[in-house]
Amino acid sequence: MSGPRGRRARTVTASLAMIVLATEFLVVVLSALVLFGLGTLPPRLALGGGGVLLVLIAIAAALAGRPIGIALGWAVQVVLVLCIVLDVTVGVVGLVFGALWTYSIIVGRRIDRRAA
Repeated sequence: MSGPRGRRARTVTASLAMIVLATEFLVVVLSALVLFGLGTLPPRLALGGGGVLLVLIAIAAALAGRPIGIALGWAVQVVLVLCIVLDVTVGVVGLVFGALWTYSIIVGRRIDRRAA
């Protein structure tokens, strides 16, 4: 029997990515409910599309320590920005989170390189 395996240290990039995605998760939940409540979109699109996006965000956050998680995070940002076609305010929120995501990834990688 081998001893207990130690946890791999989480990088700053992964930590920042998870923070942005967790915050984004809450905002997407609220945005889907608002789009449904105001009748801006049909219920299936507002809640179904929001649900799919929430699943993608959760998977990206869970895999944030791996390159596939970061790539999925980029895909989520693109989808949110493209939501500007459906509703301008959601698209603007997508732009804000896209900027936060970009900044977090750039700064996180810079810090990780210095620490290595």
